[in-house]
Amino acid sequence: MTSRSVSLTSTFLLLAAGGVAACDNGNQYQDEGFYCADENGTIVDEDYCDDNNGGGGGGGGFFIWHSSGYRSGYPVGSKLPSGGSKFAYNDRTARSSFGLPSTGKIGNGTVKTSVVGKGGSGTSGKSGS
Repeated sequence: MTSRSVSLTSTFLLLAAGGVAACDNGNQYQDEGFYCADENGTIVDEDYCDDNNGGGGGGGGFFIWHSSGYRSGYPVGSKLPSGGSKFAYNDRTARSSFGLPSTGKIGNGTVKTSVVGKGGSGTSGKSGS
């Protein structure tokens, strides 16, 4: 009886793990909002994150912040809500992984749809201003 009990418990755990994995697959895609901001998450003009013109005069200290919780419409000078992540505005690999252009300006409030998790690749997108 003990081996049968262990066998049933193992089977149940495998089925439960498979069910959880199946549920997670449905939520791997999300919308991400993107903003040009300083290291503290205060939104700045998107020209500071334009690396086509030598950083638009921005130099270091500016980042592209993103989160599934960011919506479009936050004004320059406001602080982004907590919970976001950032990467250097000139990090081509990070930009591409989100389906953003690898160089150039990214408009504040841009929303990419179908982003896979955090740091995944986007398959389609739309811009908001």
